[in-house]
Amino acid sequence: MLLCLLGQSKVFDEASQLLFDLIGLQTNPMQVQRVSEYYGSQLDEAVDRNITSCIPRLDTKEQIDKKDSKTYVMIDGSMVFTREEKWKEIKLARIFSQESIMNLSTTRCEIRNSVYVSHLGVVDKFFPKLERHLNGYKNKVILGDGAKWIWNWAEDNYPGAVQILDFYHAKEKLVLIAKQFFKENDRSKWVKKQCDYLLGDQIEEVMKNIKKLRSMNDEAKEIKQKTLSYYKEHEDRMMYKTYRDKGLLIGSGPIEAAHRSVIQTRMKLSGQKWSIKGANAIANLRCLHKSDAWHILEGFVKAAA
Repeated sequence: MLLCLLGQSKVFDEASQLLFDLIGLQTNPMQVQRVSEYYGSQLDEAVDRNITSCIPRLDTKEQIDKKDSKTYVMIDGSMVFTREEKWKEIKLARIFSQESIMNLSTTRCEIRNSVYVSHLGVVDKFFPKLERHLNGYKNKVILGDGAKWIWNWAEDNYPGAVQILDFYHAKEKLVLIAKQFFKENDRSKWVKKQCDYLLGDQIEEVMKNIKKLRSMNDEAKEIKQKTLSYYKEHEDRMMYKTYRDKGLLIGSGPIEAAHRSVIQTRMKLSGQKWSIKGANAIANLRCLHKSDAWHILEGFVKAAA
Protein backbone atom coordinates (compact mmCIF):
# COMPACT_ATOMS: atom_id res chain seq x y z
CA MET A 1 0.00 0.00 0.00
CA LEU A 2 2.71 2.44 0.98
CA LEU A 3 4.70 1.61 -2.15
CA CYS A 4 1.65 2.41 -4.30
CA LEU A 5 0.94 5.61 -2.41
CA LEU A 6 4.48 6.88 -2.89
CA GLY A 7 4.78 5.52 -6.43
CA GLN A 8 1.75 7.46 -7.65
CA SER A 9 2.91 10.71 -6.08
CA LYS A 10 6.68 10.70 -6.67
CA VAL A 11 9.08 9.51 -9.36
CA PHE A 12 10.19 6.02 -8.39
CA ASP A 13 13.73 7.05 -7.33
CA GLU A 14 12.33 9.69 -4.99
CA ALA A 15 9.65 7.33 -3.69
CA SER A 16 12.28 4.74 -2.78
CA GLN A 17 14.40 7.32 -0.96
CA LEU A 18 11.39 8.80 0.83
CA LEU A 19 10.35 5.36 2.05
CA PHE A 20 13.78 4.87 3.59
CA ASP A 21 13.75 8.37 5.14
CA LEU A 22 10.30 7.88 6.66
CA ILE A 23 10.43 4.37 8.07
CA GLY A 24 13.92 3.09 7.32
CA LEU A 25 12.66 0.52 4.80
CA GLN A 26 15.29 -0.27 2.17
CA THR A 27 13.81 -0.85 -1.28
CA ASN A 28 14.78 0.00 -4.83
CA PRO A 29 12.99 2.12 -7.43
CA MET A 30 12.21 -0.91 -9.62
CA GLN A 31 10.33 -2.56 -6.77
CA VAL A 32 8.25 0.58 -6.22
CA GLN A 33 7.51 0.66 -9.93
CA ARG A 34 6.58 -3.03 -10.17
CA VAL A 35 4.21 -2.95 -7.20
CA SER A 36 2.57 0.33 -8.23
CA GLU A 37 2.06 -0.71 -11.83
CA TYR A 38 0.78 -4.15 -10.84
CA TYR A 39 -2.00 -2.87 -8.59
CA GLY A 40 -2.78 0.05 -10.90
CA SER A 41 -3.30 -2.42 -13.74
CA GLN A 42 -5.42 -4.69 -11.55
CA LEU A 43 -7.78 -1.78 -10.91
CA ASP A 44 -8.51 -1.62 -14.64
CA GLU A 45 -9.42 -5.30 -14.69
CA ALA A 46 -11.75 -4.83 -11.71
CA VAL A 47 -13.54 -1.92 -13.39
CA ASP A 48 -13.81 -3.94 -16.62
CA ARG A 49 -15.63 -6.61 -14.63
CA ASN A 50 -17.83 -3.87 -13.15
CA ILE A 51 -16.91 -4.72 -9.56
CA THR A 52 -18.76 -1.84 -7.94
CA SER A 53 -16.65 -1.91 -4.77
CA CYS A 54 -13.69 -0.81 -6.92
CA ILE A 55 -15.51 2.14 -8.50
CA PRO A 56 -15.45 5.46 -6.58
CA ARG A 57 -18.82 7.14 -5.99
CA LEU A 58 -19.92 10.68 -5.26
CA ASP A 59 -23.24 9.81 -3.59
CA THR A 60 -23.25 12.62 -1.08
CA LYS A 61 -26.28 13.09 1.14
CA GLU A 62 -27.19 16.18 -0.89
CA GLN A 63 -27.37 14.12 -4.08
CA ILE A 64 -29.50 11.44 -2.48
CA ASP A 65 -31.92 13.97 -1.00
CA LYS A 66 -32.24 16.27 -4.04
CA LYS A 67 -33.99 14.74 -7.02
CA ASP A 68 -32.97 17.65 -9.26
CA SER A 69 -29.27 17.45 -8.34
CA LYS A 70 -27.00 17.86 -11.36
CA THR A 71 -23.94 15.71 -12.02
CA TYR A 72 -21.24 17.28 -14.18
CA VAL A 73 -19.19 15.15 -16.55
CA MET A 74 -16.20 17.07 -17.91
CA ILE A 75 -13.90 15.38 -20.43
CA ASP A 76 -10.65 16.42 -22.08
CA GLY A 77 -7.40 15.00 -23.38
CA SER A 78 -3.72 15.86 -22.96
CA MET A 79 -0.48 14.32 -24.17
CA VAL A 80 1.92 11.96 -22.37
CA PHE A 81 5.23 10.76 -23.83
CA THR A 82 5.38 6.98 -24.30
CA ARG A 83 8.14 4.60 -25.36
CA GLU A 84 5.97 2.78 -27.89
CA GLU A 85 4.20 5.66 -29.67
CA LYS A 86 5.94 8.84 -28.46
CA TRP A 87 3.31 11.49 -27.70
CA LYS A 88 -0.04 9.85 -27.01
CA GLU A 89 -3.28 11.33 -25.71
CA ILE A 90 -4.53 10.44 -22.26
CA LYS A 91 -8.25 11.01 -21.75
CA LEU A 92 -9.45 12.27 -18.40
CA ALA A 93 -12.96 12.75 -17.04
CA ARG A 94 -13.95 14.66 -13.93
CA ILE A 95 -17.31 13.87 -12.31
CA PHE A 96 -18.77 16.10 -9.60
CA SER A 97 -22.12 17.30 -8.29
CA GLN A 98 -23.65 20.75 -8.39
CA GLU A 99 -23.63 20.79 -4.59
CA SER A 100 -19.85 20.37 -4.48
CA ILE A 101 -19.24 23.70 -6.25
CA MET A 102 -18.06 26.49 -3.96
CA ASN A 103 -18.22 29.95 -5.54
CA LEU A 104 -15.17 31.92 -4.41
CA SER A 105 -16.04 35.00 -6.50
CA THR A 106 -18.11 35.90 -9.56
CA THR A 107 -15.42 34.37 -11.79
CA ARG A 108 -13.85 31.65 -9.63
CA CYS A 109 -15.12 28.47 -8.05
CA GLU A 110 -13.71 25.46 -6.25
CA ILE A 111 -14.89 21.86 -6.54
CA ARG A 112 -14.85 20.08 -3.19
CA ASN A 113 -15.36 16.44 -4.24
CA SER A 114 -14.70 14.80 -7.60
CA VAL A 115 -14.27 11.37 -9.13
CA TYR A 116 -11.61 11.06 -11.84
CA VAL A 117 -11.39 8.51 -14.63
CA SER A 118 -8.51 8.19 -17.09
CA HIS A 119 -7.29 6.10 -20.00
CA LEU A 120 -4.25 6.35 -22.25
CA GLY A 121 -5.49 5.08 -25.58
CA VAL A 122 -8.54 4.88 -27.80
CA VAL A 123 -11.99 6.15 -26.88
CA ASP A 124 -13.42 2.65 -27.35
CA LYS A 125 -11.60 1.68 -24.14
CA PHE A 126 -12.08 4.96 -22.30
CA PHE A 127 -15.84 5.42 -22.65
CA PRO A 128 -16.95 1.98 -21.35
CA LYS A 129 -14.72 2.59 -18.34
CA LEU A 130 -16.22 6.05 -17.82
CA GLU A 131 -19.78 4.76 -18.20
CA ARG A 132 -19.27 2.28 -15.36
CA HIS A 133 -18.37 5.25 -13.17
CA LEU A 134 -21.55 7.08 -14.27
CA ASN A 135 -24.03 4.33 -13.37
CA GLY A 136 -26.86 5.67 -11.22
CA TYR A 137 -26.28 9.38 -11.70
CA LYS A 138 -29.22 11.33 -13.10
CA ASN A 139 -29.47 14.83 -14.61
CA LYS A 140 -26.04 14.76 -16.24
CA VAL A 141 -24.40 17.93 -17.54
CA ILE A 142 -21.71 17.12 -20.12
CA LEU A 143 -19.26 19.98 -20.67
CA GLY A 144 -16.30 19.90 -23.04
CA ASP A 145 -14.48 21.51 -25.94
CA GLY A 146 -15.23 20.93 -29.61
CA ALA A 147 -13.71 17.44 -29.86
CA LYS A 148 -16.05 15.31 -31.96
CA TRP A 149 -15.30 12.14 -29.98
CA ILE A 150 -16.82 13.71 -26.87
CA TRP A 151 -20.04 14.87 -28.50
CA ASN A 152 -20.56 11.73 -30.59
CA TRP A 153 -20.41 9.72 -27.36
CA ALA A 154 -22.75 12.12 -25.55
CA GLU A 155 -25.33 12.05 -28.36
CA ASP A 156 -25.25 8.26 -28.62
CA ASN A 157 -25.32 7.41 -24.93
CA TYR A 158 -26.89 10.32 -23.03
CA PRO A 159 -29.21 12.15 -25.45
CA GLY A 160 -31.21 13.55 -22.53
CA ALA A 161 -28.20 15.15 -20.86
CA VAL A 162 -27.50 18.88 -20.94
CA GLN A 163 -24.60 19.43 -23.36
CA ILE A 164 -22.48 22.57 -23.01
CA LEU A 165 -19.65 23.71 -25.25
CA ASP A 166 -16.95 25.35 -23.15
CA PHE A 167 -17.48 29.10 -23.48
CA TYR A 168 -13.78 29.90 -23.60
CA HIS A 169 -13.22 27.62 -26.59
CA ALA A 170 -16.04 29.45 -28.33
CA LYS A 171 -14.38 32.75 -27.45
CA GLU A 172 -11.01 31.57 -28.81
CA LYS A 173 -12.61 31.28 -32.25
CA LEU A 174 -13.62 34.93 -32.06
CA VAL A 175 -10.08 35.94 -31.14
CA LEU A 176 -8.72 34.14 -34.23
CA ILE A 177 -11.31 35.89 -36.40
CA ALA A 178 -10.42 39.27 -34.92
CA LYS A 179 -6.72 38.80 -35.69
CA GLN A 180 -7.56 38.25 -39.36
CA PHE A 181 -10.15 40.95 -39.90
CA PHE A 182 -9.42 43.83 -37.53
CA LYS A 183 -6.59 46.17 -36.63
CA GLU A 184 -5.02 45.49 -33.25
CA ASN A 185 -6.73 48.42 -31.53
CA ASP A 186 -10.19 47.29 -32.66
CA ARG A 187 -9.93 43.56 -31.90
CA SER A 188 -10.80 43.44 -28.21
CA LYS A 189 -13.84 45.68 -28.66
CA TRP A 190 -15.24 43.46 -31.43
CA VAL A 191 -14.53 40.26 -29.50
CA LYS A 192 -16.22 41.63 -26.36
CA LYS A 193 -19.32 42.61 -28.32
CA GLN A 194 -19.63 39.12 -29.82
CA CYS A 195 -19.07 37.53 -26.42
CA ASP A 196 -21.90 39.65 -25.03
CA TYR A 197 -24.13 38.24 -27.77
CA LEU A 198 -23.03 34.69 -26.91
CA LEU A 199 -23.74 35.29 -23.22
CA GLY A 200 -27.19 36.56 -24.21
CA ASP A 201 -28.16 33.43 -26.19
CA GLN A 202 -27.70 35.31 -29.46
CA ILE A 203 -25.45 32.93 -31.37
CA GLU A 204 -27.33 33.78 -34.59
CA GLU A 205 -26.25 37.42 -34.23
CA VAL A 206 -22.61 36.37 -33.86
CA MET A 207 -22.74 34.21 -36.98
CA LYS A 208 -24.45 37.01 -38.89
CA ASN A 209 -21.67 39.42 -37.90
CA ILE A 210 -18.98 36.95 -38.95
CA LYS A 211 -20.66 36.43 -42.33
CA LYS A 212 -20.51 40.18 -42.94
CA LEU A 213 -16.72 40.21 -42.69
CA ARG A 214 -14.89 40.51 -46.00
CA SER A 215 -12.10 37.98 -46.46
CA MET A 216 -8.91 39.63 -47.72
CA ASN A 217 -6.95 36.40 -48.31
CA ASP A 218 -7.34 32.63 -48.39
CA GLU A 219 -6.26 32.21 -44.76
CA ALA A 220 -8.91 34.64 -43.53
CA LYS A 221 -11.53 32.98 -45.71
CA GLU A 222 -10.66 29.55 -44.30
CA ILE A 223 -10.74 30.71 -40.66
CA LYS A 224 -14.06 32.44 -41.26
CA GLN A 225 -15.62 29.33 -42.77
CA LYS A 226 -14.26 27.00 -40.09
CA THR A 227 -15.58 29.26 -37.34
CA LEU A 228 -19.04 29.42 -38.88
CA SER A 229 -19.08 25.63 -39.29
CA TYR A 230 -17.93 25.17 -35.68
CA TYR A 231 -20.65 27.47 -34.32
CA LYS A 232 -23.31 25.87 -36.50
CA GLU A 233 -22.33 22.41 -35.31
CA HIS A 234 -22.45 23.39 -31.62
CA GLU A 235 -25.24 25.97 -31.77
CA ASP A 236 -27.50 23.99 -29.44
CA ARG A 237 -24.65 23.70 -26.91
CA MET A 238 -24.02 27.46 -26.76
CA MET A 239 -27.10 28.76 -24.93
CA TYR A 240 -24.95 30.35 -22.26
CA LYS A 241 -27.54 32.70 -20.76
CA THR A 242 -29.97 29.80 -20.38
CA TYR A 243 -27.29 27.71 -18.67
CA ARG A 244 -26.29 30.52 -16.33
CA ASP A 245 -29.90 31.26 -15.44
CA LYS A 246 -30.15 27.64 -14.31
CA GLY A 247 -27.01 28.02 -12.20
CA LEU A 248 -24.85 25.85 -14.47
CA LEU A 249 -21.15 26.20 -15.22
CA ILE A 250 -20.22 27.19 -18.77
CA GLY A 251 -16.44 26.81 -18.61
CA SER A 252 -14.21 23.73 -18.63
CA GLY A 253 -11.68 25.13 -16.16
CA PRO A 254 -12.23 22.27 -13.67
CA ILE A 255 -11.15 19.57 -16.14
CA GLU A 256 -8.17 21.61 -17.34
CA ALA A 257 -7.09 22.04 -13.71
CA ALA A 258 -7.60 18.30 -13.23
CA HIS A 259 -5.20 17.49 -16.06
CA ARG A 260 -2.54 19.56 -14.33
CA SER A 261 -3.08 18.19 -10.83
CA VAL A 262 -3.96 14.56 -11.61
CA ILE A 263 -1.87 13.80 -14.67
CA GLN A 264 0.80 16.34 -15.49
CA THR A 265 2.35 16.95 -12.06
CA ARG A 266 3.33 13.27 -11.88
CA MET A 267 3.43 12.03 -15.47
CA LYS A 268 4.74 14.91 -17.54
CA LEU A 269 8.03 15.65 -15.86
CA SER A 270 11.26 16.36 -17.70
CA GLY A 271 12.76 13.29 -19.38
CA GLN A 272 9.92 10.90 -18.52
CA LYS A 273 9.08 8.08 -20.94
CA TRP A 274 6.23 5.79 -20.02
CA SER A 275 5.20 2.40 -21.25
CA ILE A 276 1.55 2.58 -22.19
CA LYS A 277 0.68 -0.09 -19.63
CA GLY A 278 2.69 1.63 -16.91
CA ALA A 279 1.21 5.05 -17.66
CA ASN A 280 -2.32 3.68 -17.43
CA ALA A 281 -1.54 1.95 -14.15
CA ILE A 282 -0.07 5.03 -12.48
CA ALA A 283 -2.87 7.22 -13.86
CA ASN A 284 -5.37 4.81 -12.28
CA LEU A 285 -3.67 5.19 -8.91
CA ARG A 286 -3.55 8.97 -9.34
CA CYS A 287 -7.26 9.08 -10.13
CA LEU A 288 -8.12 6.91 -7.14
CA HIS A 289 -6.05 9.01 -4.77
CA LYS A 290 -7.38 12.32 -6.11
CA SER A 291 -10.93 10.94 -5.90
CA ASP A 292 -10.37 10.56 -2.14
CA ALA A 293 -11.00 6.83 -2.59
CA TRP A 294 -7.69 5.28 -1.50
CA HIS A 295 -9.66 2.95 0.76
CA ILE A 296 -10.70 1.10 -2.41
CA LEU A 297 -7.10 0.11 -3.06
CA GLU A 298 -6.63 -0.84 0.58
CA GLY A 299 -9.57 -3.24 0.36
CA PHE A 300 -8.39 -4.49 -3.01
CA VAL A 301 -4.89 -5.31 -1.70
CA LYS A 302 -6.27 -7.05 1.40
CA ALA A 303 -8.61 -9.16 -0.73
CA ALA A 304 -5.72 -10.20 -2.97
CA ALA A 305 -3.43 -11.08 -0.03
